[in-house]
Amino acid sequence: MPDDLSSDTMDEAAASRARQAADAEAEVGGIAADRLRSIVERIERLEEERKALASDIKDIFMEAKSAGFDVGVLKQLLRIRKKEPAEVEEQETLLDLYKRALGM
Repeated sequence: MPDDLSSDTMDEAAASRARQAADAEAEVGGIAADRLRSIVERIERLEEERKALASDIKDIFMEAKSAGFDVGVLKQLLRIRKKEPAEVEEQETLLDLYKRALGM
């Protein structure tokens, strides 16, 4: 008896998937299932790409470290290069002022 039940359940699930596949604009609870699936799959692909890129960046930092570069300083340089020159100048001026105030 349990085999018949699980077979029926599997047949119903397969039939449900077939109905969903046949209706390209299937809506479930007012949500366009295909559109949602497309969005989720695109996000998943991008997250995989991001993981691969993060791994590549980590490898480059390891290469820099083995070449004798200070990774922390490299990261600071990268942060500075992302900023506008006026913002960098302002921060450097404030840093110099604060250091003088502390007698450094």
